[in-house]
Amino acid sequence: MSDEFDPNAGLFGGDEPEKSPEELHMEYVFGKNPHRTSALTDLVYRALLASIEEDDLPEEAKRQLIFKMTANSVLDIMMEALDPALREEVMIAFDGYIGMCLVNMNFDVDLMSELSKAMMTVEQAEGESDEDFDRRLADMEEKWWTIPQPKLSMRNPEDAIREQMMKYGLNE
Repeated sequence: MSDEFDPNAGLFGGDEPEKSPEELHMEYVFGKNPHRTSALTDLVYRALLASIEEDDLPEEAKRQLIFKMTANSVLDIMMEALDPALREEVMIAFDGYIGMCLVNMNFDVDLMSELSKAMMTVEQAEGESDEDFDRRLADMEEKWWTIPQPKLSMRNPEDAIREQMMKYGLNE
């Protein structure tokens, strides 16, 4: 079990480094995804495959249908696992993330990297308090999403994301 502490680690050059709470969180949230994928495969794959075997569809259409049915099943499972009061908020954020990813793909850009580059150009003014600087950064970040960007053919990220979401019926 690689998740457990090795009591013999100190024998060969020191103790195992302790992981930060953030590292432990990321390991649990993302690191277990291969295990979750295996479990979900056992849970839904055979049933999905059986449901399309009877269909007289071209192979590409069958593969696409399997993917769509799998993604839909996973989304349903996730929503059932969430507190009902959180479901809508989570899906609104998820839909926005899908919209951003579609913009990234269609414009061959990484909006989060572009935002980060813009934020890195801002320097704290002499005598400016940390609170004022943080507030100015937060204001700039919020405003950045409404500023036309060259990599988006001078459209602003917010509109580009909204358009992608509309294309798929995700902002209704």
